Amino acid sequence: MKAGKQTTLRYQATVTGIGVHSNLPVTLTVHPADANTGIRFLRTGIAGRPDCEILADRHAVTATEYATVLGDSSGPLVGTAEHVLAALRGLGIDNALVEVDGPEVPIMDGSAADFVAAIDHAGIETLAATRRYIKVLKPVHVARGNASGELLPNARGFRVEADIEFDHPLIGRQACAYDIDPDTFRRDISRARTFGFMRDVSALWSAGYALGAAMENTVVITDSRILNPEGLRFADEFVRHKVLDAVGDLALAGVSLLATYRTSRGGHRLNHAVLTALMADPTAWTIVEAETVRRQRGHAEVATGLVAPAYAPDVS
Repeated sequence: MKAGKQTTLRYQATVTGIGVHSNLPVTLTVHPADANTGIRFLRTGIAGRPDCEILADRHAVTATEYATVLGDSSGPLVGTAEHVLAALRGLGIDNALVEVDGPEVPIMDGSAADFVAAIDHAGIETLAATRRYIKVLKPVHVARGNASGELLPNARGFRVEADIEFDHPLIGRQACAYDIDPDTFRRDISRARTFGFMRDVSALWSAGYALGAAMENTVVITDSRILNPEGLRFADEFVRHKVLDAVGDLALAGVSLLATYRTSRGGHRLNHAVLTALMADPTAWTIVEAETVRRQRGHAEVATGLVAPAYAPDVS
């Protein structure tokens, strides 16, 4: 790809699976799109209603309690959008139409790895239009209870610094930091899976959530062990998944960010609140074009840290 130019897919990419909350079968197809289209979702298969297309931005968020849900004035249209959004933004895709024929993006293996593989197989095409960025000019901070998040200026690119904390012997306190570029995202972030606790299953099922959750798509944790036979993919897979979610949620800025995002004990609701706070302050950001940006190759800094269950509401 030529640096500084917008991108899309060369060919369409399709995956099939089930929704982690609905347990309904769903097919997702990512189509190429023209320059300056952004990322849009096309919801099909709605009983008694025409297909509906929405722009993936912060205004489309209708819920953030158990996942990021997008919709319009008629109500929710596409749930659990964060993993495919993370794959698109993590791989540097500026323009795409994401067609979904069910109420949720398929959970696949609980990570973004299958979306990355499908996009890589389809190929990435460079467009003639110049890439644009939202450049953060001053810190924007949001705190909710013991959770906090902030966006800081970072003219070199997009960086996520996350820590999580949970009173569990297999998790404890975890922290990591990554400069987000396609290689780093593929290697270090995309394969980190969502997770949940056995003790929460009955309550979630009773409330109509996590009906499709299984060890094939979730890291399942008891009070003393991880039930998945293969174990963890990374020693700090829990906090890496929080980074994955943050990349997806902040993709709803509409274009790539030039910023460092620091999040502590956060989740979807906090990510959305920080992005909303940024955009509400016109003195905190500006739009710049790629020619003015000098980027630096990503690296990782890993420490140990803490976590909140992926299927529980964000703590505030």
